[in-house]
Amino acid sequence: MTDNTTHFGFQKVAESEKAKKVEGVFSSVASSYDVMNDLMSFGLHRLWKAFTVQIAGIRRGDRVLDVAGGTADLSLAFAKKVGAEGQVWLTDINHAMLSRGRDRVVDKGHLLPVAQCDAEKLPFPENYFDCVTVAFGLRNMTHKDKAIAEMRRVLKPGGRLLVLEFSKVWKPLAAAYDVYSFKLLPFMGEKVAHDGESYRYLAESIRMHPDQETLKTMMENAELARVEYFNMSAGVVALHRGYKL
Repeated sequence: MTDNTTHFGFQKVAESEKAKKVEGVFSSVASSYDVMNDLMSFGLHRLWKAFTVQIAGIRRGDRVLDVAGGTADLSLAFAKKVGAEGQVWLTDINHAMLSRGRDRVVDKGHLLPVAQCDAEKLPFPENYFDCVTVAFGLRNMTHKDKAIAEMRRVLKPGGRLLVLEFSKVWKPLAAAYDVYSFKLLPFMGEKVAHDGESYRYLAESIRMHPDQETLKTMMENAELARVEYFNMSAGVVALHRGYKL
């Protein structure tokens, strides 16, 4: 792979094209995103996110940044934790996803600040947030190392970055997981979201994402300390946590 190409699922594309292709995927699936999350994960995504909120250790008055926050599951949970004294920013690069997240936040009675922005160029000052989270968004970013560095930049010293993402499944389950990912998942996407190809991309993007140890090393290379990860559902998903010293 040359310097000016990257992966879009199993395809190689120009780096300049990836963001537009990813935008197309999420604009297409935004309206059915929550329903498909429940179907794809058999509801387990709610437990994965609840564990993330627990591990985050958010307290009243904290400032939290939810990167690629989509339909705002984490933002809403953190809003309850920080209280009126705190602040939770919901961000996403995709307008359709962010609009759904904003509407959910308002419907739940919260007035959270919302920003459409690129995780590789966050519009926030250094040393601002107590916690930054990204859930199921890092694998779609063109330059993951830049995004991780940006998320570290906006953290306060002592703040933590949490990355919740699909990862490498336990090897004895790999064959069955492949059948689910490349056969059942696009089928469900076609039937429910009327877009099997977008869900085929999502399955491919999971396979191209760094495994647990590789992502741990990437976070350490970004000068995050005490990096550790927690496997969930036999490694289908992993939560990485690192601290800014």
